[in-house]
Amino acid sequence: MSGSKEDLNLRGAFLHLASDALVSVGVALAGLAIVLTGQLWLDPVVSLIISAVIIFGTWQLFRESLNLLMDAVPPGIEPMEVQRYLNQLSGVTEVHDLHIWAMSTTETSLMAHLVMPEGHGGDRFLSEVAETLGHQFKIHHMNLQIETGDPAFPCAQAPAEVL
Repeated sequence: MSGSKEDLNLRGAFLHLASDALVSVGVALAGLAIVLTGQLWLDPVVSLIISAVIIFGTWQLFRESLNLLMDAVPPGIEPMEVQRYLNQLSGVTEVHDLHIWAMSTTETSLMAHLVMPEGHGGDRFLSEVAETLGHQFKIHHMNLQIETGDPAFPCAQAPAEVL
């Protein structure tokens, strides 16, 4: 169970083991009850109860797995907060084409275009942005495209109202 809150794979393994234990206990209890009472209907009822508990317990795991598969923004990360952070960076006048997705159950990636009319902020700028994205948003992989905003060469991914 340790680490299962952070890692979808560990949570899946834990739920698998827990459901195996639940099935074993349910079968043993149903078998004992049938032997003691002779009521055969207990077997399918216990099976349905166990199935319902397993489905209920794994529903969130299924949803999170589907979000990972569909490259959804990971839970706990607010894209508007990330965009606000990037917009307030020194020299940045605009942020567009922002994408945030999970690369795995424990790693998140970001891609964005930063309009910086004065040009690239240098390696120190990128290092500081990467550090803040990692600490504040738990985003550890980033790909930033720096643009100067030259109207002669507009970005094809910029929203129409910016062009």
